[in-house]
Amino acid sequence: MKCLTRREVGLLLGACAAVVRERAIFGVALGTGLRCHELLALDVGDVLHASGAPRAIVELRTFKRTGHRSAQVAPQVAFLSPAVGLLVGALCAHKARRGEPVEPSAPLFLSRHRRRLSTREARYLFRRWQQRAGFERIFGFHALRHTACTNVYRATKDIRVTQRFARHASILSTAIYTHPTEDDVLEAVALIPC
Repeated sequence: MKCLTRREVGLLLGACAAVVRERAIFGVALGTGLRCHELLALDVGDVLHASGAPRAIVELRTFKRTGHRSAQVAPQVAFLSPAVGLLVGALCAHKARRGEPVEPSAPLFLSRHRRRLSTREARYLFRRWQQRAGFERIFGFHALRHTACTNVYRATKDIRVTQRFARHASILSTAIYTHPTEDDVLEAVALIPC
């Protein structure tokens, strides 16, 4: 399973700490477990109330669909922690200072050309920031989702909570997050007397 270690997460977030947009992209991805296209489809109004306060539950308009296309699809939601809410608030304040649109229908993440950031651009940014952070191996953007889901399982040891967080229809899909990560193995090895 492709999952960032705690060290790699720290390196990534530290490397882009001063770049508000990228810090928000990676932080929100790590905090919500959203897939790249789900993350980039968010509008300002999806994550902030009209008052400017962050939402705790975000109803997704774009998400992975499974099964037959004509089947009725239940609404899906993502959960925003207070830390993710702070990131989103900081991003919107930054956008307002730069004269970027922050009305409810405006894209949350914009490109340099002030259009909705594309998945291709987000994947490129993630690769570039991994290189800047000095990663020994390079991950695909989806590794941020794997890392988020793994962290939820590690924190709760509850596969049902992890399933709900990941929005999986089958618990079998969620089971991959119960496998030990590199961090888990390294912690276990550190306890071996030698």
